[in-house]
Amino acid sequence: MDPYLRDVLDVLLRMLHVTAGIAWIGASFYFVRLDLSLRAPKPLDAEKGIAGEFWGVHGGGLYHSQKYRLAPAELPEPLHWFKWEAYTTWLSGFALMVVLYYFDAGVRLVDPSVADLSDWSAIALSVGGLALAWLVYDVLCRTIGQRSQLALAIVGVALATLAAWSASELFAARAAYLQVGAMLGTVMAANVLFVIIPAHRKLVAAMADRREPDPVPLLEAKRRSVHNNYLTLPVLFTMLAGHFAFTFGADEAWLVLVLIAVLTAGVRHFFNLWHTGRRAWWILGAAAAAVAALALWLQPDEVASTQTGSIPFAQVQAVIEERCTACHSGASAPLGVRLETDAEITAGADDIERQAVQTRAMPPGNSTGMTEDERELISAWIASR
Repeated sequence: MDPYLRDVLDVLLRMLHVTAGIAWIGASFYFVRLDLSLRAPKPLDAEKGIAGEFWGVHGGGLYHSQKYRLAPAELPEPLHWFKWEAYTTWLSGFALMVVLYYFDAGVRLVDPSVADLSDWSAIALSVGGLALAWLVYDVLCRTIGQRSQLALAIVGVALATLAAWSASELFAARAAYLQVGAMLGTVMAANVLFVIIPAHRKLVAAMADRREPDPVPLLEAKRRSVHNNYLTLPVLFTMLAGHFAFTFGADEAWLVLVLIAVLTAGVRHFFNLWHTGRRAWWILGAAAAAVAALALWLQPDEVASTQTGSIPFAQVQAVIEERCTACHSGASAPLGVRLETDAEITAGADDIERQAVQTRAMPPGNSTGMTEDERELISAWIASR
């Protein structure tokens, strides 16, 4: 794909993806809070089938929300649906995967040092992983999830761990994190498309026919909505993790991803408990301690070099020009990191060592073929400065 066209599509799709995602996540967070914060209704309201009420203040006014146990006697108009935010988020996210990773699979998706895959094989595995994630999750919800939500959570974490490890064995490091996030995001969007919205349609149809709605699909829709609520922060992390090479570039990057996903889901649980009036401060304390321990674990070690003596800058400059400068030049340099002049290379030495030597996150997928000897040369030059 033409690089300029790719950049244009990247901007447009990313803006759409982020905007739709904010709308989806905002609605999800609000309605979960609303549901968890409901207070017992007044006796007269309870007789009308109201399960609970919520008072809030926002934007200069007071709002009164009521939730029915099943449905009111009459179908209200207009009835607002919440679905296009989810669909748009997934469609724009998948389009980004196509534009940035599938069209450029040889550079962004495939890393020969990880797995010797052809571009089409890697793409097929990626797309297949998205479908498989939903199918396995849905089967688990219809079996284990019907008996125990705790058991479902335990099995789910175990399978997410397997998915993270498998992705790390198949794809380039940065792409592996995004693949897992896309799998979780697919589960979330499919929950809306195949479970939540159909349950809502059955509810509306029952109201239109003036018959009692079936509570079973509504209960399952509620469960899937709660699942989506807990998956949100892990998915957000995978979207942002591409900026943090010390996570996806770690030796056990798949385990780092799982631990951070569990931590973020735990923080989400803290706020869900908060909405019910419970203050489980121990969750935040445990999460803070875990983050500190994880940061210490991920701190990169000094890289030992077999090269001794003073390293001529010209040798390092030649490596940088051959392996790095093609991307790190001009106004479009990633994160504004330009490596064109002596001064720019010298000023960016610490970042070069961290990205190219310690985490090996650069070049992406080692697309320019930087060798271990070249990485050692860079390390030795930095150590000798």
